[in-house]
Amino acid sequence: MSGPRLPDAVGAEGVRLRPFRAADVPDVAAACADPLTQRFISGMPSPYTEADARWWVAEGAPAAWAAGGAAYAIADPATDRLLGGTGLGNVVPVREQAELGYWVAPWARGRGVATAATRALAATAFAHGTARLELLTHAENTASQRVALAAGFRHEGVRRAANLARDGDRQDLVCWVRLADDPPGPTPRLLPDLPGGRLTDGVVTVRPVGPDDAAALFRLHRLPEVVANRVPPQPPSLGDVERRCRLAGSRWLTGVSADLAIVDARGGELAGGCMLHHDEPATGQAMIGYSLLPAGRGRGLATRAVRLVAGWAFDGVGLARVWAGTRPENAASQRVLERAGFSREGLLRGRLPGPGGTRIDSVLYGLLATDAPR
Repeated sequence: MSGPRLPDAVGAEGVRLRPFRAADVPDVAAACADPLTQRFISGMPSPYTEADARWWVAEGAPAAWAAGGAAYAIADPATDRLLGGTGLGNVVPVREQAELGYWVAPWARGRGVATAATRALAATAFAHGTARLELLTHAENTASQRVALAAGFRHEGVRRAANLARDGDRQDLVCWVRLADDPPGPTPRLLPDLPGGRLTDGVVTVRPVGPDDAAALFRLHRLPEVVANRVPPQPPSLGDVERRCRLAGSRWLTGVSADLAIVDARGGELAGGCMLHHDEPATGQAMIGYSLLPAGRGRGLATRAVRLVAGWAFDGVGLARVWAGTRPENAASQRVLERAGFSREGLLRGRLPGPGGTRIDSVLYGLLATDAPR
Protein backbone atom coordinates (compact mmCIF):
# COMPACT_ATOMS: atom_id res chain seq x y z
CA MET A 1 0.00 0.00 0.00
CA SER A 2 1.45 3.35 -0.99
CA GLY A 3 0.69 6.90 0.02
CA PRO A 4 0.44 8.63 3.39
CA ARG A 5 -0.80 7.11 6.63
CA LEU A 6 -4.57 6.95 6.93
CA PRO A 7 -6.18 9.69 9.03
CA ASP A 8 -6.68 9.15 12.75
CA ALA A 9 -10.44 9.67 12.50
CA VAL A 10 -12.96 8.98 9.72
CA GLY A 11 -16.55 10.13 9.64
CA ALA A 12 -19.24 7.85 8.25
CA GLU A 13 -23.00 7.58 8.11
CA GLY A 14 -24.10 6.63 11.60
CA VAL A 15 -20.63 5.79 12.94
CA ARG A 16 -17.25 7.37 13.56
CA LEU A 17 -13.86 5.67 13.19
CA ARG A 18 -11.31 6.84 15.75
CA PRO A 19 -8.33 5.50 17.72
CA PHE A 20 -8.94 3.09 20.58
CA ARG A 21 -8.79 4.69 24.05
CA ALA A 22 -8.23 3.46 27.58
CA ALA A 23 -11.89 4.17 28.32
CA ASP A 24 -12.83 1.56 25.68
CA VAL A 25 -11.24 -1.31 27.62
CA PRO A 26 -14.41 -2.60 29.39
CA ASP A 27 -16.42 -2.52 26.17
CA VAL A 28 -13.63 -4.14 24.14
CA ALA A 29 -13.40 -6.92 26.71
CA ALA A 30 -17.17 -7.50 26.76
CA ALA A 31 -17.49 -7.43 22.97
CA CYS A 32 -14.53 -9.71 22.27
CA ALA A 33 -15.61 -12.22 24.91
CA ASP A 34 -19.01 -12.52 23.22
CA PRO A 35 -19.61 -16.09 21.94
CA LEU A 36 -20.39 -14.97 18.38
CA THR A 37 -17.23 -12.86 18.17
CA GLN A 38 -15.22 -15.74 19.59
CA ARG A 39 -16.77 -18.22 17.16
CA PHE A 40 -15.85 -16.35 14.00
CA ILE A 41 -12.54 -14.71 15.01
CA SER A 42 -10.50 -17.66 16.18
CA GLY A 43 -7.31 -15.61 16.56
CA MET A 44 -8.67 -13.74 19.57
CA PRO A 45 -7.62 -14.92 23.04
CA SER A 46 -10.11 -17.21 24.73
CA PRO A 47 -11.27 -16.44 27.30
CA TYR A 48 -10.95 -12.75 26.46
CA THR A 49 -10.26 -10.65 29.55
CA GLU A 50 -9.81 -6.98 30.40
CA ALA A 51 -6.07 -7.63 30.43
CA ASP A 52 -6.33 -8.67 26.77
CA ALA A 53 -8.34 -5.54 26.02
CA ARG A 54 -5.77 -3.33 27.76
CA TRP A 55 -3.00 -4.95 25.71
CA TRP A 56 -4.93 -4.35 22.50
CA VAL A 57 -5.54 -0.66 23.25
CA ALA A 58 -1.98 -0.01 24.47
CA GLU A 59 0.04 -2.26 22.15
CA GLY A 60 -1.97 -4.26 19.59
CA ALA A 61 -3.71 -1.39 17.82
CA PRO A 62 -0.59 0.84 17.71
CA ALA A 63 1.37 -2.10 16.27
CA ALA A 64 -1.15 -2.39 13.42
CA TRP A 65 -0.54 1.26 12.55
CA ALA A 66 3.24 0.79 12.81
CA ALA A 67 3.05 -2.12 10.34
CA GLY A 68 1.46 0.11 7.71
CA GLY A 69 -2.14 -0.89 8.39
CA ALA A 70 -4.83 0.62 10.58
CA ALA A 71 -6.86 -0.20 13.70
CA TYR A 72 -9.94 1.90 14.38
CA ALA A 73 -12.55 1.83 17.08
CA ILE A 74 -16.05 2.10 15.62
CA ALA A 75 -17.83 4.61 17.84
CA ASP A 76 -21.29 6.10 18.13
CA PRO A 77 -20.94 9.69 16.80
CA ALA A 78 -23.37 10.99 19.40
CA THR A 79 -22.17 9.24 22.58
CA ASP A 80 -18.67 8.08 21.53
CA ARG A 81 -19.43 4.63 23.00
CA LEU A 82 -17.55 1.77 21.38
CA LEU A 83 -19.64 -0.15 18.83
CA GLY A 84 -16.94 -2.35 17.34
CA GLY A 85 -13.57 -2.39 15.67
CA THR A 86 -12.26 -2.32 12.11
CA GLY A 87 -8.90 -2.07 10.45
CA LEU A 88 -6.47 -3.02 7.71
CA GLY A 89 -3.89 -5.77 8.02
CA ASN A 90 -1.76 -8.11 5.94
CA VAL A 91 -0.60 -5.14 3.92
CA VAL A 92 1.34 -5.92 0.73
CA PRO A 93 2.83 -2.58 -0.38
CA VAL A 94 4.16 -3.84 -3.71
CA ARG A 95 0.63 -4.88 -4.65
CA GLU A 96 -1.08 -1.86 -3.06
CA GLN A 97 -3.25 -4.42 -1.29
CA ALA A 98 -4.57 -4.94 2.23
CA GLU A 99 -7.08 -7.07 4.11
CA LEU A 100 -10.03 -5.37 5.76
CA GLY A 101 -11.60 -6.80 8.91
CA TYR A 102 -14.19 -5.83 11.52
CA TRP A 103 -16.15 -6.95 14.53
CA VAL A 104 -19.30 -5.48 16.08
CA ALA A 105 -20.27 -5.46 19.75
CA PRO A 106 -23.45 -7.37 20.65
CA TRP A 107 -25.23 -4.16 21.71
CA ALA A 108 -24.66 -2.61 18.28
CA ARG A 109 -25.63 -5.47 15.96
CA GLY A 110 -28.47 -5.16 13.47
CA ARG A 111 -27.97 -1.41 12.99
CA GLY A 112 -25.77 -1.43 9.87
CA VAL A 113 -22.67 -0.57 11.91
CA ALA A 114 -20.33 -2.99 10.11
CA THR A 115 -21.56 -1.95 6.66
CA ALA A 116 -21.15 1.77 7.38
CA ALA A 117 -17.68 1.26 8.86
CA THR A 118 -16.56 -0.99 6.01
CA ARG A 119 -17.72 1.47 3.37
CA ALA A 120 -15.98 4.34 5.16
CA LEU A 121 -12.71 2.50 5.69
CA ALA A 122 -12.65 1.17 2.13
CA ALA A 123 -13.22 4.64 0.68
CA THR A 124 -10.48 6.07 2.91
CA ALA A 125 -8.02 3.33 1.98
CA PHE A 126 -8.65 3.83 -1.73
CA ALA A 127 -8.22 7.59 -1.36
CA HIS A 128 -4.80 6.96 0.20
CA GLY A 129 -3.36 4.67 -2.45
CA THR A 130 -4.80 1.20 -1.88
CA ALA A 131 -5.80 -0.52 -5.13
CA ARG A 132 -7.25 -3.80 -3.83
CA LEU A 133 -8.97 -4.80 -0.60
CA GLU A 134 -9.67 -8.34 0.53
CA LEU A 135 -12.28 -9.31 3.08
CA LEU A 136 -12.20 -12.90 4.37
CA THR A 137 -15.22 -14.41 6.11
CA HIS A 138 -15.88 -17.68 7.90
CA ALA A 139 -17.97 -19.87 5.58
CA GLU A 140 -20.81 -20.00 8.13
CA ASN A 141 -20.76 -16.28 8.91
CA THR A 142 -23.56 -15.16 6.61
CA ALA A 143 -24.03 -11.87 8.49
CA SER A 144 -20.46 -10.88 7.62
CA GLN A 145 -20.96 -11.98 4.03
CA ARG A 146 -24.01 -9.73 3.79
CA VAL A 147 -21.83 -6.86 5.02
CA ALA A 148 -19.30 -7.58 2.28
CA LEU A 149 -21.99 -7.48 -0.39
CA ALA A 150 -23.59 -4.33 1.02
CA ALA A 151 -20.19 -2.61 1.03
CA GLY A 152 -19.53 -3.38 -2.63
CA PHE A 153 -17.22 -6.40 -2.29
CA ARG A 154 -17.51 -9.22 -4.81
CA HIS A 155 -17.18 -12.92 -4.20
CA GLU A 156 -13.86 -14.08 -5.60
CA GLY A 157 -13.58 -17.65 -4.32
CA VAL A 158 -12.59 -19.77 -1.35
CA ARG A 159 -9.26 -19.75 0.49
CA ARG A 160 -8.98 -23.43 1.29
CA ALA A 161 -7.89 -24.25 4.85
CA ALA A 162 -6.83 -20.62 5.33
CA ASN A 163 -7.94 -20.33 8.94
CA LEU A 164 -6.65 -22.16 12.00
CA ALA A 165 -9.56 -23.01 14.30
CA ARG A 166 -9.25 -23.13 18.07
CA ASP A 167 -9.36 -26.94 18.03
CA GLY A 168 -6.42 -27.10 15.64
CA ASP A 169 -8.44 -27.90 12.53
CA ARG A 170 -8.09 -25.79 9.44
CA GLN A 171 -11.12 -24.05 7.96
CA ASP A 172 -11.95 -22.54 4.59
CA LEU A 173 -12.47 -18.79 4.31
CA VAL A 174 -14.69 -17.11 1.73
CA CYS A 175 -12.81 -14.38 -0.14
CA TRP A 176 -14.50 -11.09 -1.05
CA VAL A 177 -12.65 -8.39 -3.00
CA ARG A 178 -13.22 -4.76 -3.89
CA LEU A 179 -11.03 -2.73 -6.23
CA ALA A 180 -10.50 1.00 -6.11
CA ASP A 181 -12.50 1.50 -9.32
CA ASP A 182 -15.38 -0.84 -8.41
CA PRO A 183 -18.80 0.72 -7.81
CA PRO A 184 -19.31 1.55 -4.12
CA GLY A 185 -22.06 -1.04 -3.67
CA PRO A 186 -24.15 -2.82 -2.82
CA THR A 187 -22.98 -5.62 -5.09
CA PRO A 188 -25.83 -7.11 -7.15
CA ARG A 189 -26.64 -10.66 -6.09
CA LEU A 190 -27.14 -13.57 -8.47
CA LEU A 191 -29.66 -15.07 -6.04
CA PRO A 192 -31.69 -12.50 -4.06
CA ASP A 193 -33.52 -13.35 -0.87
CA LEU A 194 -36.99 -14.81 -1.11
CA PRO A 195 -39.67 -12.14 -0.76
CA GLY A 196 -40.62 -12.14 2.90
CA GLY A 197 -38.23 -15.02 3.48
CA ARG A 198 -40.41 -17.71 1.89
CA LEU A 199 -42.64 -18.72 -1.01
CA THR A 200 -46.09 -20.17 -0.39
CA ASP A 201 -49.36 -20.92 -2.14
CA GLY A 202 -51.20 -21.73 1.09
CA VAL A 203 -50.73 -25.47 0.68
CA VAL A 204 -46.96 -25.73 0.46
CA THR A 205 -44.27 -23.36 1.73
CA VAL A 206 -40.71 -23.16 0.45
CA ARG A 207 -38.07 -21.56 2.69
CA PRO A 208 -34.26 -21.54 2.99
CA VAL A 209 -32.65 -24.60 4.51
CA GLY A 210 -31.01 -24.11 7.92
CA PRO A 211 -29.00 -26.14 10.43
CA ASP A 212 -32.16 -27.37 12.18
CA ASP A 213 -33.21 -29.20 9.00
CA ALA A 214 -30.23 -31.57 9.02
CA ALA A 215 -31.92 -34.53 10.71
CA ALA A 216 -34.96 -34.55 8.39
CA LEU A 217 -32.84 -34.05 5.27
CA PHE A 218 -30.51 -36.83 6.38
CA ARG A 219 -33.50 -39.19 6.53
CA LEU A 220 -34.61 -37.99 3.11
CA HIS A 221 -31.27 -38.44 1.39
CA ARG A 222 -30.70 -41.90 2.85
CA LEU A 223 -33.84 -43.29 1.18
CA PRO A 224 -32.82 -45.76 -1.57
CA GLU A 225 -35.02 -44.11 -4.21
CA VAL A 226 -33.50 -40.72 -3.39
CA VAL A 227 -29.94 -42.06 -3.31
CA ALA A 228 -30.49 -43.50 -6.80
CA ASN A 229 -31.01 -39.97 -8.11
CA ARG A 230 -28.08 -38.36 -6.31
CA VAL A 231 -24.88 -37.49 -8.18
CA PRO A 232 -23.02 -39.73 -7.60
CA PRO A 233 -25.63 -42.24 -6.37
CA GLN A 234 -24.19 -42.64 -2.88
CA PRO A 235 -25.84 -41.97 0.50
CA PRO A 236 -24.45 -38.99 2.43
CA SER A 237 -23.22 -39.16 5.98
CA LEU A 238 -24.93 -37.17 8.72
CA GLY A 239 -21.84 -34.94 8.80
CA ASP A 240 -22.23 -34.27 5.06
CA VAL A 241 -25.84 -33.19 5.50
CA GLU A 242 -25.09 -31.10 8.58
CA ARG A 243 -22.31 -29.30 6.71
CA ARG A 244 -24.61 -28.71 3.73
CA CYS A 245 -27.22 -27.15 6.01
CA ARG A 246 -24.65 -24.95 7.79
CA LEU A 247 -23.23 -23.70 4.50
CA ALA A 248 -26.53 -23.26 2.67
CA GLY A 249 -26.70 -19.55 3.53
CA SER A 250 -23.22 -18.88 2.19
CA ARG A 251 -23.88 -20.78 -1.04
CA TRP A 252 -27.00 -18.67 -1.50
CA LEU A 253 -25.18 -15.38 -0.90
CA THR A 254 -22.32 -16.33 -3.23
CA GLY A 255 -24.80 -17.17 -5.99
CA VAL A 256 -24.11 -20.90 -6.18
CA SER A 257 -27.47 -22.34 -5.17
CA ALA A 258 -30.72 -21.71 -3.35
CA ASP A 259 -31.14 -24.69 -1.00
CA LEU A 260 -34.76 -24.93 0.06
CA ALA A 261 -36.96 -26.87 2.46
CA ILE A 262 -40.41 -27.92 1.25
CA VAL A 263 -42.84 -27.56 4.16
CA ASP A 264 -46.47 -28.58 4.48
CA ALA A 265 -48.04 -25.15 5.02
CA ARG A 266 -50.94 -26.60 6.96
CA GLY A 267 -49.05 -28.69 9.49
CA GLY A 268 -45.62 -27.09 9.35
CA GLU A 269 -43.73 -30.39 8.90
CA LEU A 270 -40.76 -30.58 6.57
CA ALA A 271 -41.91 -32.66 3.59
CA GLY A 272 -38.82 -32.57 1.41
CA GLY A 273 -36.15 -30.47 -0.22
CA CYS A 274 -35.68 -28.48 -3.40
CA MET A 275 -32.61 -26.79 -4.86
CA LEU A 276 -32.14 -24.19 -7.57
CA HIS A 277 -28.54 -24.58 -8.70
CA HIS A 278 -27.32 -21.49 -10.58
CA ASP A 279 -25.15 -23.48 -12.95
CA GLU A 280 -25.05 -21.06 -15.91
CA PRO A 281 -25.22 -17.43 -14.75
CA ALA A 282 -23.78 -16.16 -18.04
CA THR A 283 -26.65 -17.66 -20.04
CA GLY A 284 -29.43 -17.02 -17.53
CA GLN A 285 -30.08 -20.67 -16.69
CA ALA A 286 -30.38 -22.74 -13.54
CA MET A 287 -31.10 -26.37 -12.68
CA ILE A 288 -33.87 -27.43 -10.33
CA GLY A 289 -33.97 -30.61 -8.28
CA TYR A 290 -36.38 -31.89 -5.62
CA SER A 291 -37.29 -34.89 -3.48
CA LEU A 292 -39.94 -35.72 -0.89
CA LEU A 293 -40.17 -37.83 2.23
CA PRO A 294 -42.73 -40.65 1.91
CA ALA A 295 -45.30 -38.83 4.05
CA GLY A 296 -45.33 -35.92 1.61
CA ARG A 297 -45.78 -37.90 -1.59
CA GLY A 298 -48.94 -38.27 -3.65
CA ARG A 299 -50.35 -34.93 -2.53
CA GLY A 300 -49.02 -32.62 -5.24
CA LEU A 301 -46.56 -30.90 -2.92
CA ALA A 302 -43.57 -31.36 -5.24
CA THR A 303 -45.45 -29.91 -8.20
CA ARG A 304 -46.54 -26.91 -6.16
CA ALA A 305 -43.01 -26.37 -4.84
CA VAL A 306 -41.49 -26.56 -8.32
CA ARG A 307 -44.02 -24.04 -9.60
CA LEU A 308 -43.22 -21.64 -6.76
CA VAL A 309 -39.46 -21.91 -7.20
CA ALA A 310 -39.61 -21.63 -11.00
CA GLY A 311 -41.82 -18.54 -10.71
CA TRP A 312 -39.33 -16.94 -8.31
CA ALA A 313 -36.45 -17.93 -10.62
CA PHE A 314 -38.04 -16.01 -13.46
CA ASP A 315 -39.61 -13.05 -11.63
CA GLY A 316 -37.20 -12.66 -8.69
CA VAL A 317 -33.87 -13.88 -10.03
CA GLY A 318 -34.41 -12.87 -13.65
CA LEU A 319 -33.54 -16.21 -15.23
CA ALA A 320 -34.54 -17.06 -18.78
CA ARG A 321 -34.59 -20.86 -18.44
CA VAL A 322 -34.90 -23.47 -15.71
CA TRP A 323 -34.04 -27.05 -16.52
CA ALA A 324 -34.18 -30.43 -14.81
CA GLY A 325 -32.95 -33.93 -15.49
CA THR A 326 -34.50 -37.23 -14.43
CA ARG A 327 -33.56 -40.86 -14.77
CA PRO A 328 -35.53 -42.42 -17.67
CA GLU A 329 -37.41 -44.74 -15.28
CA ASN A 330 -38.36 -41.96 -12.83
CA ALA A 331 -41.91 -41.49 -14.08
CA ALA A 332 -43.07 -39.78 -10.86
CA SER A 333 -40.51 -37.00 -11.20
CA GLN A 334 -41.35 -36.56 -14.86
CA ARG A 335 -45.02 -36.13 -13.99
CA VAL A 336 -44.08 -33.44 -11.47
CA LEU A 337 -42.18 -31.49 -14.11
CA GLU A 338 -44.90 -31.84 -16.74
CA ARG A 339 -47.59 -30.68 -14.31
CA ALA A 340 -45.39 -27.71 -13.39
CA GLY A 341 -45.23 -26.67 -17.06
CA PHE A 342 -41.87 -28.13 -18.12
CA SER A 343 -41.45 -29.65 -21.59
CA ARG A 344 -39.50 -32.79 -22.35
CA GLU A 345 -36.56 -31.80 -24.54
CA GLY A 346 -34.61 -35.00 -25.09
CA LEU A 347 -32.35 -37.72 -23.76
CA LEU A 348 -28.74 -37.15 -22.73
CA ARG A 349 -27.03 -40.50 -23.06
CA GLY A 350 -24.60 -41.50 -20.30
CA ARG A 351 -24.74 -38.06 -18.74
CA LEU A 352 -24.34 -39.06 -15.08
CA PRO A 353 -22.05 -41.39 -13.15
CA GLY A 354 -23.74 -44.55 -11.94
CA PRO A 355 -22.79 -47.36 -9.58
CA GLY A 356 -19.79 -49.53 -10.35
CA GLY A 357 -18.36 -47.19 -12.96
CA THR A 358 -21.48 -47.23 -15.12
CA ARG A 359 -23.06 -44.21 -16.81
CA ILE A 360 -26.71 -43.22 -16.50
CA ASP A 361 -28.91 -41.54 -19.08
CA SER A 362 -30.82 -38.38 -18.17
CA VAL A 363 -34.13 -37.16 -19.59
CA LEU A 364 -33.94 -33.39 -20.04
CA TYR A 365 -36.83 -31.05 -19.24
CA GLY A 366 -36.93 -27.27 -19.66
CA LEU A 367 -39.13 -24.32 -18.79
CA LEU A 368 -38.69 -20.85 -20.28
CA ALA A 369 -39.69 -17.55 -18.75
CA THR A 370 -41.73 -16.94 -21.90
CA ASP A 371 -43.65 -20.23 -21.72
CA ALA A 372 -47.37 -19.86 -21.15
CA PRO A 373 -48.42 -21.01 -17.66
CA ARG A 374 -50.16 -24.40 -17.54
